[in-house]
Amino acid sequence: MSKVLRPVRLLLLGAPGSGKGTQTGRLLKDFSQISAISSGDLLRQNIRSGSELGKEFESIIQSGRLVPDDKIIHLIKHELAERNWLNSQSSWLLDGFPRTFPQAKALDKDLQEHDAMLNLVVELDVPEEVILDRIENRYVHIPSGRVYNLTFNPPKVPGKDDVTGEPLSKRDDDNAETFRSRIKTYKEQTLPLLEHYDKLGITRSIQGESSDIIYPKLKELLLREFS
Repeated sequence: MSKVLRPVRLLLLGAPGSGKGTQTGRLLKDFSQISAISSGDLLRQNIRSGSELGKEFESIIQSGRLVPDDKIIHLIKHELAERNWLNSQSSWLLDGFPRTFPQAKALDKDLQEHDAMLNLVVELDVPEEVILDRIENRYVHIPSGRVYNLTFNPPKVPGKDDVTGEPLSKRDDDNAETFRSRIKTYKEQTLPLLEHYDKLGITRSIQGESSDIIYPKLKELLLREFS
């Protein structure tokens, strides 16, 4: 188990399919003091709960729209407060939020009030052709959000989730055409976001074609900057 000596407040960025979830899982195993919030997981939890908010999220997502900034900002801020992470000593990681400059500005305002500003932003730089190949081989356990890849992270039993044994699914939007469009949108939205954090001097980029190449670099970066 690795250890950092200073609090880590990390944002992981990367195009859809770049492996943010995989990197998050590895970090949580290696660094016990770091916890994570995934905006995608929070949305799925709310949808599964059947709450009014969850039904609203489900309707928005099924129609192909993005969840409005004010709603996702409220969701993340509420989760940070519920976990008592709005302080200068907590170590945590955000996956999937903020995605845009307005979201970042809103988050900054709240974090600054609690002396808990982000202190590292890492973009996973994976070639687009590698991402598109991953997507063609990606299967998901819908209830939990666990992701498998037939090439480098296959399930132990073909077609079954490792934990529950339930069937895996192929998402309707897991295809090259859809992901080309999503990657284009990501690049358009993320450039202002990276410029914003770059002015604060906290952005880093890690390049690689696989999770096994990227993760050692990411782990080394955290140890170097926070130990």
